[in-house]
Amino acid sequence: MKQAVTIGLAQLPVVRGNISENLSNHLNLIETAAKRGCDLLVFPELSLTGYELDLAESLALAVDSPHLNSLSEAATNNNINVLVGAPLWQDDRRKSTIGAVVCFSDGHREFYSKQYLHDGEEHYCSSGDQDYAFTLNGFNMAVAVCADFCASEHSARAKAQGADLYLVSALISEKGFSVDSELLSAIAERNKMPTLLCNHISKTGGWQANGHNSIWNAEGTMVFSSNNKDSGIVCCTITRNEPNSDFVLESYWS
Repeated sequence: MKQAVTIGLAQLPVVRGNISENLSNHLNLIETAAKRGCDLLVFPELSLTGYELDLAESLALAVDSPHLNSLSEAATNNNINVLVGAPLWQDDRRKSTIGAVVCFSDGHREFYSKQYLHDGEEHYCSSGDQDYAFTLNGFNMAVAVCADFCASEHSARAKAQGADLYLVSALISEKGFSVDSELLSAIAERNKMPTLLCNHISKTGGWQANGHNSIWNAEGTMVFSSNNKDSGIVCCTITRNEPNSDFVLESYWS
């Protein structure tokens, strides 16, 4: 049986702390991605607010936030699934978490909180304590937020738990991209798991992001990169024939 999924990796500018403007940009790209035939559109880490940790507490969203309601409505209306980044209030944590929200096309939402924090992030945010993956079109997709992928045990657990793909939502700077690209290649090769990176393009949190949304196949080879910091979408269609066949990746810049 042939299985296929088309994933879009969003490249878009973000405005510091301006959720309304950022949300508007998200909604425009969601509509574009749906017209391009994407089943899933992935946004970078903290895409709704920018990577502005000093604002995380004041901007953190509840799980029933009107902003998330707008994203769910867009996902449903456009028949697409959407993964966005935002600071989140979850459970009884003293601080907000660096969260990923998946708005499914059927209207329900699921949440993940970054588990492995960069040095200094703990002053502003709590860490999560649960791995997260979801299934779409027969593909099990594990979610990582930035520093999660720097901890090799995170991707190893994802593979052990049955992940087919590793989705990374991140902020990677111009200076850090070369090193992080090697890490992502190694994750893909070591776990025999295609790995997709969605990165910022703006200056945010004091960092000039590198863009270059990229895809590594299960052998660790980078098979596509936007090679730019422009606004747009990297689209990747992944297919396989069951059982136990190799993945076939076809990607393009839109």
